[in-house]
Amino acid sequence: MKYTHKYRTVGLLFGGLSLAIMAGCSGSSSDVSGPAKSERPSSETRTFGLSYEKMLYDFEGQELDNAIQLEGANGELITEDGNTRYFIEFDTINNYKSSVKFKPKQNWDWSDEGQFAFALDIENPIDRSIHFYVTATDASGKTHNRSLSIPENSSGTYYLELEGPDLDTETGIRNNPESWISDYTAIIWRWGVKKIDLANVASIEFKLLGVPETKQIIIDNARIIKPDDIDENYLVGLVDEFGQNAKRDFVGKVESLEELIAVSEKEQNHLRKTPLEGRSKYNGWAEGPKLKATGYFRTEKVDGKWWMVDPEGYLFFSNGIANVRMANTSTITGYDFDSQFIKQRDPNDKTPEDSIGLNRVPDAAIPSRYVSSQLRAKMFEWLPDYDEELGQHYGYRRSVFMGAIDKGETYSFYQANLARKYKSNDPKVFMEKWRTTTVDRMLTWGFTSFGNWVDPSYYQLNRFPYFANGWIIGDFKTLSSGNDLWSALPDVFDPVFEERALATAKQIGIEVQNNPWCVGVFVDNEKSWGMENPSSDKINVAAVYGIPINTLTLDASKSPAKAVYVDVLRKKYGTIEKLNASWEQENASWEALAKGVKVTEFNDALVEDLSNLLTVYAEQYFRVVRNAVKKYLPNHMYMGARFADWGMTDEVRRAAAKYADVMSYNYYKEGISDNFWHFLKDLDKPSVIGEWHNGSTDSGMLNAGLIHASSQQDRAKRYKQYMEGVLERPYFVGAHWFQYNDGPLTGRAYDGENYNVGFVSGTDIPYAPLVEAAKEVNNSLYEKRYKN
Repeated sequence: MKYTHKYRTVGLLFGGLSLAIMAGCSGSSSDVSGPAKSERPSSETRTFGLSYEKMLYDFEGQELDNAIQLEGANGELITEDGNTRYFIEFDTINNYKSSVKFKPKQNWDWSDEGQFAFALDIENPIDRSIHFYVTATDASGKTHNRSLSIPENSSGTYYLELEGPDLDTETGIRNNPESWISDYTAIIWRWGVKKIDLANVASIEFKLLGVPETKQIIIDNARIIKPDDIDENYLVGLVDEFGQNAKRDFVGKVESLEELIAVSEKEQNHLRKTPLEGRSKYNGWAEGPKLKATGYFRTEKVDGKWWMVDPEGYLFFSNGIANVRMANTSTITGYDFDSQFIKQRDPNDKTPEDSIGLNRVPDAAIPSRYVSSQLRAKMFEWLPDYDEELGQHYGYRRSVFMGAIDKGETYSFYQANLARKYKSNDPKVFMEKWRTTTVDRMLTWGFTSFGNWVDPSYYQLNRFPYFANGWIIGDFKTLSSGNDLWSALPDVFDPVFEERALATAKQIGIEVQNNPWCVGVFVDNEKSWGMENPSSDKINVAAVYGIPINTLTLDASKSPAKAVYVDVLRKKYGTIEKLNASWEQENASWEALAKGVKVTEFNDALVEDLSNLLTVYAEQYFRVVRNAVKKYLPNHMYMGARFADWGMTDEVRRAAAKYADVMSYNYYKEGISDNFWHFLKDLDKPSVIGEWHNGSTDSGMLNAGLIHASSQQDRAKRYKQYMEGVLERPYFVGAHWFQYNDGPLTGRAYDGENYNVGFVSGTDIPYAPLVEAAKEVNNSLYEKRYKN
């Protein structure tokens, strides 16, 4: 159903106005995916299946007092059958951010509500699902962030839990199973502060970011709800012997070993061993233009459009799947060992903890095994003994990024399922079969290459193009951006950083062996370079220029980067008096500045200098890394550091463009929006999407991922939409889906990610709708890309 009405542009909805009845609106909708909307009771506190519901806004002529604020959207009250609701159209074509915000005149005080949630009835009248980011913000600015998917042509009630036992429990899972017993749909946890100040709740916002198509919803009955009952055992017995959700039924759930083997054997009969017809040896476009062959992958602009070129000279577009490895398949079990048996990390290690293999403990440690977390241990219906054949899939993490415990035993159900389905407990057998099947799948599904983070055991197969990767880790000095998500930033002027960059590149070179099947090399990932806000024209100086701002506070005698910064400023200004006049500060001397200075007020001249200092830092990073890569892999492209869309600035992009052969960006959104990608034309560099995905909880998983779809079928629709946007733009030469298999149900060991973002499940069974969508895109990939 599509509403046809000439909307007036509304920035704020004012209460007490006459109700506008939308002409031509039907009150019916298609079959719904969520629970049907309940009849409207007459009292303010009402029963909808939960025993307590207190109305905040029901749109029935009440004085809303500017309480509903729209940004990048239009709204209208509509009345049908005596029921008034609020219709919103989000102008996402012209706005990177589009939102509706509930913001009371006086902050809500919900401190005495006990266990409660904010709930809202939402109808989606269009035939496309909607992914909302939902944020509750308190008076101090702390945010509680979640996500939800509103299925196409549906209506339902969605709740944002703000007080309850689950919010007091660190489980090590990115979104737990629902503890409330309710027919309503819980909004999935994302990030931020789980316990905001409930005595001063400033707003609750539902927003769309980077969406390339118009969306519409109808909302009603914003209210407070409380649960009738809490499932005290919602975290107990969660995982079955195959690593699946033991408490839910879903399509594709494996019920027996015989079924797992039968599904696998059936698939094997339909896999191909060679590239699609019309493809070259390296999956380039053999039926397209033939360019100069260099024996290695490179880039070239053809008729105003950037392309990769394969070793034989054929046009090449890198569409593939990233993270094909065992490193992220294990989950924390809740057991640990006597620390004397655990080998600690070597400072010269070249691989971070989250990217090593399972890393099993030595046999001498096994008798010391003990329960370190009852909470985690009780999640599993089954775990094998160490002396069982399936016991070989245990591992160990000496440290984690976040979780219920900071180290401990892990188990890979995914690897165990490979041993089961290939009927062998010999790693040489089931791992070789896994590699062969994976490459066969990629060829059958029409992909042209792997993405980042493919296991090095694929490097010398000489069957499928891949990207090598490495991380620069070591005992060099560090800096801070003020928002260091994954880790502190390296002091790139510390000589140890260059030493470690060379050591990393040397190791990659040893693994690649100058192999022409290697497309290029990624080094590092999603560093916190600085945070631009693409939805605002205003710059947050502290967020964008956190690296130089924080570096200026350091002592130059202890910080190589600070020493360089002081030298840059002295060369520009000559005297401290000229710098003080420019910055409107009172530094006593250059020596005082070198000791450390805190800047909190920013005039235009200071911002200009901060921009230059950030450029100095970024150019040094990319220069050092490029030189290291080219020393040991001179024939392979340097692919950059895979910028996160939340962690890059114009200065850093331009610095990377000077040194990287191909720019790389991780971009998790519904599709490709020109409201974000405006800088591609200015940079004019070949670029790849290093990560993107979507997922759905109809898979039995507890978390859809960073972008939510409503179902497996909707995942397929979103896949095609995203890839069409990539192929249409002349600067993209590739896009890499993250990742090959779903995360563990109880979260990957490193940080708890438990997303339905795989092309295959935790039992290594492909998601058919997504696979078919990829086939459709890949079968005509080159023709579409060339003609667009």
